[in-house]
Amino acid sequence: MGTEKLLGLWSWVCKKCFPYFLKRFSVMYNEQMASQKRELFSNLQEFAGPSGKLTLLESVAENRQLQFERFVVAAGEDMHQVTDGSVDVVVCTLVLCSVKNQEKILREVCRVLKPGGAFYFMEHVADERSTWNYFWQQVLDPVWFLFFDGCNLTRESWKTIEQASFSKLKLQHIQAPLSWTLVRPHIYGYAVK
Repeated sequence: MGTEKLLGLWSWVCKKCFPYFLKRFSVMYNEQMASQKRELFSNLQEFAGPSGKLTLLESVAENRQLQFERFVVAAGEDMHQVTDGSVDVVVCTLVLCSVKNQEKILREVCRVLKPGGAFYFMEHVADERSTWNYFWQQVLDPVWFLFFDGCNLTRESWKTIEQASFSKLKLQHIQAPLSWTLVRPHIYGYAVK
């Protein structure tokens, strides 16, 4: 069997298995990160418009407390269905680790945000370079990328966020209370357009 066919078969297997894994991982992640998420979103209402309603663009699926006006299915790098300056808040959770172009995503986020709107993020990132965890992230990243549908262990996403054109940035580095050591290094916070 040729390499191309083998990679195609592997990709097909991963596309079938990864959604099952992601559903189970999401439940665990949300339970273990609940207090960090409460803290992160504690000031969300500050970004509501004059009517008190919040126009939110979010990349996660289950939020029973929200009433959805409409759903837009789009790649983060091209959200042309969303009007310029029409969104109060963009929420991005565990997305920047697997996108092809972080800079392009953040340009789109800035484009769709209203002036004074906020970009909330919670992402796993590369650990500090002096740690053993960083060493193992580097070693295992190519295999991780294959097994976890394009997810990268070694992204330094905070650098991309810091370089984006936000007027204000509140960013924290933490070791998340997760079972998997490789994804414990996290950043979370928000940036204002």
